[in-house]
Amino acid sequence: MTESTTHVAPQTAEPASAPTAPVEPQTQPVAPGTTPAPPRSRRVLRTAGRWSAALLLCAGLATGTAYGITAMERTDVPGLATESDGRWEYPKLTLPALPQGSPRPFTHTNAAEIHHADLRKLLLPAPKGARPDQKLPGGWVTPDRFADELESVHQAELKTALVDYGLRHIAGRGWTMPDGTSARTYLLRFDSGDTAAAFKMDHFGGTDYPSVRLAEETLSEPDRSWKDPGQNSPLSELVDVFVEMKPAGGVHVRQAYVLAGDTIGLVVHAKEGNAAAVPFHQSVALQMQLLS
Repeated sequence: MTESTTHVAPQTAEPASAPTAPVEPQTQPVAPGTTPAPPRSRRVLRTAGRWSAALLLCAGLATGTAYGITAMERTDVPGLATESDGRWEYPKLTLPALPQGSPRPFTHTNAAEIHHADLRKLLLPAPKGARPDQKLPGGWVTPDRFADELESVHQAELKTALVDYGLRHIAGRGWTMPDGTSARTYLLRFDSGDTAAAFKMDHFGGTDYPSVRLAEETLSEPDRSWKDPGQNSPLSELVDVFVEMKPAGGVHVRQAYVLAGDTIGLVVHAKEGNAAAVPFHQSVALQMQLLS
């Protein structure tokens, strides 16, 4: 399966030096009315250059396509960002500014893997054409609101566990796409990476199936169509992706849990009939980038 994503904006590169005008080789004068023949060395170089360009083009198409597919770079694979490929058009992603002197979560100076940025600014933004969820606009979320995502038998236990594990914040954003797909993303922050990892293992754990069931879900299994986005993310081995087993109920659910240092991300897509894999995988990969 091929996918592309909008890449998190890199730092601005230094401006390149001004190009130098090419220097044309000198030639002998030509009699009027005649067409000069290029020197043999130029003809040979020109022919070799054409073959080299053709070979480079072919190699570039193969290599560039493979890179774009594995790295999921929308800009590296122009033409994949079409309506027919199923991807959503997200705005350009940028990482929020950190407080002065604060390290990124996965640097060697940040042993507790703390996200010092505003958690709300690490939420995946809504794509083009989305209708925002007025009850989940991208701000802080209460434990009660988050617990509503789960099947009722799990809600009381989860809310107690959030207190016991010292939950700091929950942020959430949701939207609905024109095709009826409902998307919700939650970020739960704890006091350290170790605490978040323990909570995930105890309450969202398992790579065979989620240990808790979502309210819209019947029974899920690992999503074997999920491919690592190939961006050398420290989260590559810390994401569990699930898809509701067929036959699903009236609403088909896809979900992913991302352990990112002190933060756990939950990405949910749900749609009557079938929640498409392509935009779901795209959303998970982008949220991973924002948390990396």
